[in-house]
Amino acid sequence: MLYRFAKGLFWLLFALGYRWDVRGLENVPARGPLLVIANHFSWLDPPLVGTVLPRKVHFMAKQELFHSPVAAWVLRRLGAFPVRRGQPDRWALRHALTLLGQGKVVGLFPEGTRSRGPLRPFEPGAALLAVKSGAPVLPVAITGPYRLGRRVRVRIGRPFRVDRAGGEGTIEAVAERMREAIAALLDEPAPAGRHDAASL
Repeated sequence: MLYRFAKGLFWLLFALGYRWDVRGLENVPARGPLLVIANHFSWLDPPLVGTVLPRKVHFMAKQELFHSPVAAWVLRRLGAFPVRRGQPDRWALRHALTLLGQGKVVGLFPEGTRSRGPLRPFEPGAALLAVKSGAPVLPVAITGPYRLGRRVRVRIGRPFRVDRAGGEGTIEAVAERMREAIAALLDEPAPAGRHDAASL
């Protein structure tokens, strides 16, 4: 209930305030496990991705956001779960694998922190989840800035799977493939026509 309420509020914000331009919704699988990865440059990225996608997204969020009991209660009701940054967090990885095993959607920002410039190298966590779960990976690219009246562009790529048998090489190689998938969407030229999310 809280998720739907928050999604409705953010839909108004992004569709009207930022005049979002969303393309690629047809690439989102209607059911089954899904690992969503996106670039990250603003605290508005998680609500944007969660609002755009038609399925509930369980975001992996930095542990510091859960220090306040009220914030922790809200975030958990919205499906988010904490992760310790800068070090392996086995609980967060196990929880994400459990969600994927239940056919749910898990969202991550593999850069590990917000970046204002070019894409940063991806942390290995998302690649590890893709290899261990076998879930399809859905790349999402966000182009801002988040300024009222300015258009925010969202591009959703085609989902892909990585070789669970290790045929793609190292976890680092899988992480680089993920990074390249988002980089390609960021470099995609804006089409002549426009498909605003307000018309979805």
